Amino acid sequence: MTDTDTDADSDTSMSEQISLLGIAADANSSFLAGCALGPAAIRGALRSDSGNDANEASVSVTPHLDDLGDVDIANVANSSDDADAITAAVRGQLAAGRRVISIGGDHFVTFPILRAFREFHTDLTVVHIDAHPDMYDDFAGNPFSHASPFARALEHGCMTRLIQLGIRTATQHQVDQADRWNVTMLTPRQLDRFDAASITGPVYFSLDLDGLDPSCAPGVSHHEPGGLTFREVLDVIDAIPGPIVGADVVELNPTRDLVDMTAMVGAKFVKELAGAMLANPPV
Repeated sequence: MTDTDTDADSDTSMSEQISLLGIAADANSSFLAGCALGPAAIRGALRSDSGNDANEASVSVTPHLDDLGDVDIANVANSSDDADAITAAVRGQLAAGRRVISIGGDHFVTFPILRAFREFHTDLTVVHIDAHPDMYDDFAGNPFSHASPFARALEHGCMTRLIQLGIRTATQHQVDQADRWNVTMLTPRQLDRFDAASITGPVYFSLDLDGLDPSCAPGVSHHEPGGLTFREVLDVIDAIPGPIVGADVVELNPTRDLVDMTAMVGAKFVKELAGAMLANPPV
């Protein structure tokens, strides 16, 4: 991993540190490149003087983020070497007792991340915010496509339950995939059916920024009107009862952003996810 100049405050207990990993990947994107620039843009927003270190619960969270830089990958399409490097980087942090927030990068990165979590959590629930189910069995001949990470993760037994929220572009193939794997898939109009109380055990939270409506997150490659609001996603995070042991914020494409609006949204989600982790640590 490359070094950055961001270090956690020296008074922050190591047991309260959350590893922040950048994954500058977009070679598996199906429409536009640009998501490889996402980690740098979110870091810039986190450091911006326009905000501060506190989340909405008035907890100073950024000193708890140990920024480990970007995972060293070649950013090549359908690369098992890139996938293995991501898995190894996350595995190393989990083995050290750390929780991990990853910033992408396209959604391809979630499959190799979840491979690492599978080794440490046998009862993992994944809560996934997205416009798309990302469960294509094979998209455009690339099994590592950003349209397929949850198909790969389900095949590899990376979770016991997958809950997808905000989905509004599911093809019949992906509906069939959801039925095959017993996935809970809810559209924005069905968000009131999300039953957070039914979740038991540790949770991994995967946030594709195009799950939000483009009006509040324009800096994504795939604009899909009718998405969730920032507040609706934050309410989902706040409702999760079990400890959030890991998370990713992906699909920021700075080449499509307006006045860094989506970068700031991504950075705020990083802070709120970190705050949720700190408020409810794993037993």
